[in-house]
Order: sequence, then structure tokens, then C-alpha cells
Amino acid sequence: MKKLSHINSKGKAEMVDVSEKEITTRTAEAYAEVKVSKEIFNAIKNNSVQKGDVLTIAKFAGIQAAKKTSELIPLCHNIFISKIDVELKLNSKKKTVEIKSFAKTTAQTGIEMEALTAASVAALTVYDMCKAIDKSMVINEIKLLSKTGGKSGSYRRKNP
Repeated sequence: MKKLSHINSKGKAEMVDVSEKEITTRTAEAYAEVKVSKEIFNAIKNNSVQKGDVLTIAKFAGIQAAKKTSELIPLCHNIFISKIDVELKLNSKKKTVEIKSFAKTTAQTGIEMEALTAASVAALTVYDMCKAIDKSMVINEIKLLSKTGGKSGSYRRKNP
């Protein structure tokens, strides 16, 4: 069984000391999906949601959230973000909003949590903006798609 990095010798949670780790370029991609009703799908597609442009506002919410990750996740390091991008697409076949985020840094620790936070908050923003139409939306599939850099090397999800 792998040793948990955030547990000290006394079995208590603590923030990992990354000061001895090498600074490397690191990237991460994450995904989230919001299943919506036909009515919501059409409202987003036609940009007729009363609160405004859902896809644009959710994109900016995801970017902003990535920058706040260390304030939201208790043991997450505050790191410099070189790049964060969030893309939202409508999937007419599945009636979903598909969200992909990409984050990049040059740091001593990874940027996966920032990418995951961006995708998650973008999904929550879609929900918030559309809940007046229908509250039955479901946020699915929040997952890490890939990461590069650092001691553990690269990772790519086999079934994105």
C-alpha cells in the first residue's frame, strides 16, 4: 500500500513540504459534464438564459476558481498559474454541456487540483445559471484527463 503524502509520522494530516522538489513544467487537463433538459439545452444554445451567456460566464468562473484553488482545498499549495483555459461545448446528442480545462505551471508541485477546480466550478456555474429553468440537471464525470511533469511523470486517462 502506498504511503499517503499528507499524513505525518503521527498519523495526522499535514501539508506536504515541497521545498526540496525540483521545479518543472507541469500541465493538467480535467473534464466535467452537465446533463441538462432539452429546454435548458435550447436556452443555452440560443443564448436566451435570463442570467446571461452561460458558456462565457461559466468559462470565466472556472478560470477564476482555478486561481482560488489553494483557498478552497485545505492542503493544496498556492502555486503560480502560467496558463488556465476552460472550454465549454454543447453536445446535442447527449444533451450535455461538456467542460474541459487546461492548466500549466512551472513549480515544485502539480497543477491537477487547479484544473479539476476549474472544470468543477464551471459546471456549478452552468447549474446556477440554469436552475430557474429546471433544477434536475446532473453534474457528471468530473475527472482528471492528463497530467505531465514532476516526479511521478505523465498520466493520461485510458478512457477519457
